[in-house]
Amino acid sequence: MTKNKLTFFLPDLENPIELPFITAGIKAGFPSPAADFDESKISLDAVLVKNRDATFYAKAAGTSMIGAGIDDGDILVIDRSLEPQNNKVAVCFLDGEFTVKRIKVAKDKVFLMPENKDFEPIVITDENQLIIWGIVTYVVKKM
Repeated sequence: MTKNKLTFFLPDLENPIELPFITAGIKAGFPSPAADFDESKISLDAVLVKNRDATFYAKAAGTSMIGAGIDDGDILVIDRSLEPQNNKVAVCFLDGEFTVKRIKVAKDKVFLMPENKDFEPIVITDENQLIIWGIVTYVVKKM
C-alpha cells in the first residue's frame, strides 16, 4: 500500500485556546534556573495557521512518510494557498484518493516520493489524475 488515509478538520480560529507559553525556551541540555522563565500566552492556531481561509488539519494514517517525521496518527497542518514545489511535502489527490508524499520533479516526470524504504515511489503518468491539494507546513505529534 502506497497511500496514507487522511481525515480532515478545519481549525477553530474563532475560539482560540490560549495556553501558558515559556518564551525563553526550554534547554535540552543543562537546565537553567526557573527564574529565567518568562511566561506569556499562546494560541497554537495563531502560530500554525498563516492563511486562515486556506488552512486545514488532517490526521495521517499509515507509515509511508516516517522518514519525513510523519507518523501514523500525527496531525498535519496543510496550507492550500502555497504553490507546490520540488521537494515539498504535499497532500495529493491521486486517482480519487488522498495521500501525503514528497513532490519530486525530475526532467519531464513527476514523482510522489514516500519516505519509507518499504514503499515505492509513485510515477505520475498521463493516465493518472493528480491534484496537489495543499502543502504540509507543520506536523503535530504525540510523544
